[in-house]
Amino acid sequence: MQSYRDLIVWQRSMGLAEAVYRLSKAFPTDERFGLTSQARRAAVSIPANIAEGYGRGTRPAYMSFVRIAQGSLKELETHLLLAERIGYCAAADIEVALTEADEIGRMLRALLTKLSPRT
Repeated sequence: MQSYRDLIVWQRSMGLAEAVYRLSKAFPTDERFGLTSQARRAAVSIPANIAEGYGRGTRPAYMSFVRIAQGSLKELETHLLLAERIGYCAAADIEVALTEADEIGRMLRALLTKLSPRT
């Protein structure tokens, strides 16, 4: 692996961020600084933290940033569920994003396991 861009989890989380941008276009304009902004920031934070952790060059720092990415993923899931509850998105659209989020969550956990020191 030559770069964080080679990581499938980074690639998939970039795809999820793109999907969230598309989904959130349908949110009301008065949510531009509210739920729209928060969902987009959480989505972008996932691949950004994977990249930043990789770039730090130490295993403990990398693990810390992957954990932050996990937190951002859960934050994003919450924003998406709220958007569905208040009628900003169709349940089917949210389900696709949540299914992808679940898979990315599994990949992040696997990455953490791989980075964990073996005792």
